[in-house]
Amino acid sequence: MTGRLYGVGVGPGDPELVTVKAARLIRDADVVVYHSARHGRSVARGIAEPYLREGQVEEQLVYPVTTEDSDDYQGEMDAFYAECAARLAAHLDAGRDVVVLAAGDPLFYGSYMHLHKRLAHRYETEVVPGVTSVSAGAAVLGTPLVERDEVLTVLPGTLPPAALVGHLSHGDPVAIMKLGRTFPAVREALERTGRLDEAWYVERATTGRQRTAPLSEVDPDGVPYFSLALLPSGPPAPTGEGEVVVVGLGPAGPEWLTPQARRALAEADDLVGYVTYLDRVPVSARQRRHASDNRVESERAAFALDLAKRGRRVAVVSSGDPGVFAMASAVLEVAAEPEYADVPVRVLPGLTAAHAVASRAGAPLGHDYAVVSLSDRLKPWEVIAERLEAAARADLVLALYNPASRTRTWQVAAARDLLLAHRSPDTPVVIGRDVGGPEETVRVVRLADLDATTVDMRCLLIVGSSRTRISARGTVFTPRRYPR
Repeated sequence: MTGRLYGVGVGPGDPELVTVKAARLIRDADVVVYHSARHGRSVARGIAEPYLREGQVEEQLVYPVTTEDSDDYQGEMDAFYAECAARLAAHLDAGRDVVVLAAGDPLFYGSYMHLHKRLAHRYETEVVPGVTSVSAGAAVLGTPLVERDEVLTVLPGTLPPAALVGHLSHGDPVAIMKLGRTFPAVREALERTGRLDEAWYVERATTGRQRTAPLSEVDPDGVPYFSLALLPSGPPAPTGEGEVVVVGLGPAGPEWLTPQARRALAEADDLVGYVTYLDRVPVSARQRRHASDNRVESERAAFALDLAKRGRRVAVVSSGDPGVFAMASAVLEVAAEPEYADVPVRVLPGLTAAHAVASRAGAPLGHDYAVVSLSDRLKPWEVIAERLEAAARADLVLALYNPASRTRTWQVAAARDLLLAHRSPDTPVVIGRDVGGPEETVRVVRLADLDATTVDMRCLLIVGSSRTRISARGTVFTPRRYPR
């Protein structure tokens, strides 16, 4: 009769966190197996030592290489685990029960799983779970890891920096394991996503060498492999000091959201905004969301300020930059009323739609330019026409916001005809639609060929000056030098 294989989790470090079942199996095993680096020390064996007994056979599996000293790391490790599996199979075939010790949990980033995959189909096998370092880290910090509908993401620090940034961009709780040499890259990713101040460092949780600290204060030279970064559940409930932060989301996806804006969104108790823009912010179970129609800016501003008066931290969201045809002016206008005199208001900038479209085309805004909205909902067309004509006479590049909608269909053609009185028919016009989004298109047409039927509310137009050029490679730019 063959022996039985056990993968036994011994927890994060404190021998008292070894489960009763794990302790019994370790004590009763014929063979106890553990991994170690070439220095010979084994974290798992150190945890399990109080439960070992005399006369047991011990098998030490020494990792042959690290990622730093091998050009074929995966190949050498595959050969190593094949040889280890053969050593364990010899014991099992001889009828001996084999316990493989695993720090934390055997199937949670553990080495045991490589043996399990090679042996479990051949021998009777049982896996005994253990307390993970992630759970231990939250426990020693004394903070909830996840609450309600929050989503916990567990990342290996060995991921490429761009992948770390992508996963960290969502705002939910995160645990990052396997620090050590990866610590500088992890810290950089946290900085780039504006989440460094949320992060806690936990080293050797539940052991006599345990250390915790804000991650931003940790010296990278002293970080061991057995440490992790935790970004636990969101900030605590309001302290009574409310404020309104008007946040620019940028023109599209999370990669264009600034770290400063991301942090303000994560810290807010309430999110207020036009429903389409609010849907771009990841849902957090601890936050309240207040969506509204796009035509009630003053009411939205007053609602946000009233929340702040009651001690709530409120983020009012805008697409692009909140100070460019967006919510910053509406909030500040209402905040100027005496009843809101004691409510702090901050404005955080965002990447504008004009700059996003310009970047896709080249550098059409490389010289002086004017920004004009073609919407006549808040100002009469006569004022818009006067400003377009003045900018055209001054030979300014024009960035035209809100060019058309389902009910405003004639303004683009009217603006084109007005500008043609002062500009060459060959003037380049950049038409950017949904820039940064899944339906992004960027076209360049002659001013004379600008077709109003191809323009909608999701477009932004950049009309060149007399100096704007299209290069041989198709990029649009306006030279910084002007003829004297």
